[in-house]
Amino acid sequence: MLAGGEGQGVQKAMQLLTALGEVFGAERLVPITSAQIAGVSYGNIGDAGMELLEDWARSGARVRVATTLNPAGMDPERWREMGVGKDYHDKQLRIIKAFTRMGVRATCTCTPYLVGNLPKRGEHIAWSESSAIGYANSVLGAMTNREGGPSALAAALAGRTPLYGLHIKEKRRATVVVGVDGEAGLRTAFDFSVLGYAVGRAVGSGIPFFEGIGRADQDRLKIMSAALAASGGIAMFHIRGVTPEARGQRLAGLEKVIIGRREMEEARLRLTADGSPDLACIGCPHCSIGELADIARLVMGRRVADGKGLWVWTSRGVYARAKRRGYVSAIEAAGGRVFTDTCMVVCPLEESGYTHMITNSCKAAHYVPSTTKLKATVAELHEAVGSVMEGGGSGCV
Repeated sequence: MLAGGEGQGVQKAMQLLTALGEVFGAERLVPITSAQIAGVSYGNIGDAGMELLEDWARSGARVRVATTLNPAGMDPERWREMGVGKDYHDKQLRIIKAFTRMGVRATCTCTPYLVGNLPKRGEHIAWSESSAIGYANSVLGAMTNREGGPSALAAALAGRTPLYGLHIKEKRRATVVVGVDGEAGLRTAFDFSVLGYAVGRAVGSGIPFFEGIGRADQDRLKIMSAALAASGGIAMFHIRGVTPEARGQRLAGLEKVIIGRREMEEARLRLTADGSPDLACIGCPHCSIGELADIARLVMGRRVADGKGLWVWTSRGVYARAKRRGYVSAIEAAGGRVFTDTCMVVCPLEESGYTHMITNSCKAAHYVPSTTKLKATVAELHEAVGSVMEGGGSGCV
């Protein structure tokens, strides 16, 4: 492959992987079972990135493993409702087409594990979406480094990735112990998001081992994975009795950091802007079927207030299930919108006409002010949804 025997596109992929391996001291490559590629939104990669992908696609190279994409910059069906222009739309479709010509599934989501791209424990993968990386390493027990979009695509085309970092068992051990004070009161997914953001700020990087978390479901772990990666560079964590590699970790001699209600409140305030939000955005990472059910219950019998918006983001596969169960129609009957294949972080949200987003995701609140210039505020799910409904109020799940 490196010598060009399988075409120029595969050769380019191997050159990139070889260079990475040399930089990080990898002795060899290892086969991967799946890939997940970031750098899909036209707003992020622009004309240069689009043309690079089209050139790669013209080479005839095709992926060798199951490969999905990160969210794109628009909903392919409802882009006009988002305020997306025709030029942006056309170029975004060119990007998706380039990927599909290489055999990539046009499944644009930051939660590939919810729609079929579900690696098993111990499998080597090449994923590049930060929240998905944390979830795959920690919760699923798969093995991936924090790939960039080009390196994840190269790994998919070659079916291999360099053996370094989190692909090596010894490099997956805890590096710091995080004690969660009982007064932190972890009751909701929002609490886990704020906890993750506080830990990312306190630890920065490395692999935290959490003590004091009794239980955590899928939605709490996925939103915490997103927050850990947003405020820090954390790609893996362990929770005693919850994550598969927590057992057997050697904690003696590790630094210990205590996170309590004070640290979490500081994190929340850091992500809270002055003013009244006019757009609630839920789904960073993309909503699960359970989260869509919760939103549907919150808006039942209510209406989004004039001048405000409720935008919900999910994957195409989850959307289809939610539509069959009536959750999508319930949200839209209340005046909300449910978008797929995109999210508030990578779409041109500034074109929506709104000025202040409220969300239950610390990752979204961390990135949106810099990517779209909207102000951002974080709150519990029921508070975020309730703030844009007629009469206000928080409702209940």
